Amino acid sequence: MEHEANWFKGAVFYEVLVRAFSDSNGDGTGDLRGLASRLDYLQWLGVDCLWLPPFYASPLRDGGYDISDFRAVLPEFGTVEDFVYLLEEA
Repeated sequence: MEHEANWFKGAVFYEVLVRAFSDSNGDGTGDLRGLASRLDYLQWLGVDCLWLPPFYASPLRDGGYDISDFRAVLPEFGTVEDFVYLLEEA
């Protein structure tokens, strides 16, 4: 598969607030598995690229941008394995 160097110029980007998008386990908070379960809907909308605000481990003093560990997912959003699953599904 060939990729165009400037693919992004005509792409539809969609910012997904994971916390509010889709809850997969019924705890009232959106999560990475919930997002993965709705990829078909995003594709139907014509989305080409997802923009995810921080979902890393954080003390949440500034909306998650104060990341404490770039190698860990904030537990309310899931696990690293859930993120890998999202990538594989996308």
